[in-house]
Amino acid sequence: TLTEEVEISLPENVIDGSARALVSVLGDILGRALKNLDGLLQMPYGCGEQNMALLAPNIYILQYLKNTQQLTPAIMEKAGNFLTSGYQRQLNYKHRGGAYSTFGSGSGNTWLTAFVLRSFAKARSFVFIDPKNIAESKSWLVRRQHENGSFQQSGKLFNNRMKGGVSDEVTLSAYITAAFLEMNSSSNDPVVKSSLSCLRESISDLSNTYATALLAYVFTLAGDMETRAHLLRHLDTVAIQKGGYLHWSQTAADTSSSLSVEISSYVLLAKLSVSSPTAEDLGYSTRIVRWLTTKQNYYGGFSSTQDTVVALQALALYSTLVFSPGGSSTVAVQSPSMQLVFDVNQDNKLLYQEQVLMGGAGKYSLQVKGSACASAQISLHYNIPTPTDVSTLMVDVQPEADCASFTAVYRYSGEESTTNMVILDIKMLSGFSAVVSSQLKRAELVDRVEEKKDHVMVYFKEVRGKDIPINHELRLIQELPVQNLKPAVVKIYDYYQPSKPDRHTLHPNPESFC
Repeated sequence: TLTEEVEISLPENVIDGSARALVSVLGDILGRALKNLDGLLQMPYGCGEQNMALLAPNIYILQYLKNTQQLTPAIMEKAGNFLTSGYQRQLNYKHRGGAYSTFGSGSGNTWLTAFVLRSFAKARSFVFIDPKNIAESKSWLVRRQHENGSFQQSGKLFNNRMKGGVSDEVTLSAYITAAFLEMNSSSNDPVVKSSLSCLRESISDLSNTYATALLAYVFTLAGDMETRAHLLRHLDTVAIQKGGYLHWSQTAADTSSSLSVEISSYVLLAKLSVSSPTAEDLGYSTRIVRWLTTKQNYYGGFSSTQDTVVALQALALYSTLVFSPGGSSTVAVQSPSMQLVFDVNQDNKLLYQEQVLMGGAGKYSLQVKGSACASAQISLHYNIPTPTDVSTLMVDVQPEADCASFTAVYRYSGEESTTNMVILDIKMLSGFSAVVSSQLKRAELVDRVEEKKDHVMVYFKEVRGKDIPINHELRLIQELPVQNLKPAVVKIYDYYQPSKPDRHTLHPNPESFC
């Protein structure tokens, strides 16, 4: 029997009547992701990387279900449709030479091309992927290999927090090498052999925890157990351990859970990608898995794209290795005012069971008895007034006198020299639509402007310059008169840290709109 005490608390400024607490139970740690295959991240999917984050998790979940003989025709049809449509969409971002880029224009992105390659190579065991697309992308990457075995960087790294004491070249080369090895390229293949030789030379500097974890995975795939052991020993010395939980972060001061999830997932993959993991390996891995599942969102994904993809790849591998078709468990959730009981057995492992916690905020006890895997999550949903805290990204909305247009003024005040990709999300006032000017579409650093339902999404490559205001104007057209018009919210956020947006409310002027 395992027991855990949980206390749910609400912020002081919660809006009355908006709070609800839910408890959900599954017999499989991938069940939550399986339920939400079409929306692990509640984010826009307007670029080549975001589309892959929608496509790739399906592959790992299907691999797990197939390997454990749980793949039903219904699940295959649903996931197969997502894979096929995602594959077709991704071709919109493909260049003639085989490369891919964030928006299908400009130069090819080396990192994104490797991400697409490793995903397409796995997806072809479930849906049709034109072999020509895979071959062209691989050839494009091979042509970018330097004489010393490293790869030329074209386009930005996904997340600038990956950068550390090691150059980006090492991280990029390790990522591409992992893609080739996952495609079953031999470590004696000239391209892979040259890259591995280059990566071995970089191991003298292990100050970048992300690169070290990725290298540990690469050398595990390559079968170089001596180098792997050296890297894992170092990772042990910088691990963050608390109770039965184990994880890593880029630096002691870095609180970016997105990057911590990705680093910890690569360590998990390195531990488990050997031919036959030991009981000690599985025990060590369970502590990482326990930490990873605490970072899972309500939909089964994580906070951003790459952490979701790599974490689900690692969780799928772990789940395959520890899978047991038998057993049953009972999960009891109780407080002084209520008790809920969930049964988990081999017939309902993938069934999503959810109940409302009627008591709301307060203390709860979770107790699990039995011999089957049980994953329980308590989620708290509530509304608060628009925060006014100072953020590293700030947006201010300045309506014109006639309210026929407004100017969004935004600025960056963080410690990095630039942000990652930034999204400005403008919610339209009811009855209004936006007129997106060609001037906005061609503005410096604007990669794409996308209109989706009643939102306008502006994608920026990055935001540079400390506290330098940048202005963009957007015209509004009233298509329908709406009484009691309510304000709309404009928010700006770093794509890799979407949990920390800055918001500004666009207030209507009743006289103008009437």
